[in-house]
Amino acid sequence: MTPALQQGRVQIYTGNGKGKTTAALGLAFRAAGRDLTIHIMHFMKYDPDYGEMHSARRMGGNWTVEQVGRRGFVSLKNPAQEDIDLAQAALLRATVLASTGDFDLLILDEIINALHFNLIQLNDVLDLIDEKAPHTELVLTGRNAPQQLIDAADLVTEMRDIKHYYDAGQPARIGIES
Repeated sequence: MTPALQQGRVQIYTGNGKGKTTAALGLAFRAAGRDLTIHIMHFMKYDPDYGEMHSARRMGGNWTVEQVGRRGFVSLKNPAQEDIDLAQAALLRATVLASTGDFDLLILDEIINALHFNLIQLNDVLDLIDEKAPHTELVLTGRNAPQQLIDAADLVTEMRDIKHYYDAGQPARIGIES
């Protein structure tokens, strides 16, 4: 099968503002419309009731979503060994997925957060970038992208928090935030 993309790039969506995952999912939606194959891997997230999980089931065979974290929050100062093990196993799997070229678009959602929480190592993520198939578009999301990762990317977008209704005590809404 001929790859849909001649040259895959590396994109990063980072920053403290809302919209990193949403931007990545928007790109996936566009890619699906052009019959590209998409795989989304959620690092540090596990909830089968997220809206994107429901959408993936409706999208058909060219769109898959995999959650590799666990329920609950990860401690920044003292992550559980289970969180470290899950993130490292996910990174190994993501490296294989990126290198095989089986997907036109590979989104590693919150992988940068996993880096920030010291669940995985920067050199391993840089190796993943180096090993990706030439035609695979790779998208990394999460807050606090380190400069070396930014330097390795082809496109970097920073989401900046200016105003958010969370600050006024508004809860997440089904279909908008989850």
